[in-house]
Amino acid sequence: MSDTPRVHGIGGIFFKANDPQALADWYGRHLGLDVPTGWAGALLPWKRADTGADALTVWSPFAADTRYFEPGDKPYMLNFRVDDLDAMLASLRAAGCTVLDRYDETEQGKFGYVQDPEGAVVELWQPAADDAG
Repeated sequence: MSDTPRVHGIGGIFFKANDPQALADWYGRHLGLDVPTGWAGALLPWKRADTGADALTVWSPFAADTRYFEPGDKPYMLNFRVDDLDAMLASLRAAGCTVLDRYDETEQGKFGYVQDPEGAVVELWQPAADDAG
């Protein structure tokens, strides 16, 4: 296997909705997604194939007028989990990809952003150490 940094899972599926809470309620009621009250997202746990560690994917509708997906023009944004965000971003820059000048570090971990060839923003997430699975 290559030493090039790679994605190891889907961290989140984010999309625009006219009424995120009502949509989350519908998915909870009819499809069984456990959406915490006051937050229009569900956490879907899974195990990493390469390490067997616990992991999760976030499913979350955003308000239709969100600016979080900018400068992308798509009504969705994918979030991919990575083990080494800085190495991943460096690798993408070296390959000539459009890496955005946007970097966040929160209690959930580190976030970097790249645009795909069709203009969609892709969020790359290195989970915090206590969620490194």
